Amino acid sequence: MRDYKNYTVWQDGHQLTMIIYNLTKHFPKEELFGLTSQLRRATSSVPTNIAEGCGRESDADFRRFLIMAHGSATEVEYLLFLSFELEYTSKEAYEDFTEKIVILRKQLRKLIEKLK
Repeated sequence: MRDYKNYTVWQDGHQLTMIIYNLTKHFPKEELFGLTSQLRRATSSVPTNIAEGCGRESDADFRRFLIMAHGSATEVEYLLFLSFELEYTSKEAYEDFTEKIVILRKQLRKLIEKLK
């Protein structure tokens, strides 16, 4: 059995989740059940899927959960772009987070390919 906490990609995903939770505290209240909720769920889905995949028995199952984590990371990238377009985030916050999520997506792709 794998320990998800030992994976850098999980650690980075968790850190990005914490950043998003702090960032969305400042979103408009009318977005609480809309964009705020969706962005938080998508972001937390990344480390959650990695952790769940680590609890599976086979490399194939682990890989399947990494693919779902990658999809969630892509969703986060778009939702943050939308947040920027709606002027809920600063350009600096948007660019900084986008750089981090792109790196995370590359880490996930690398691990997915390794498990083929």
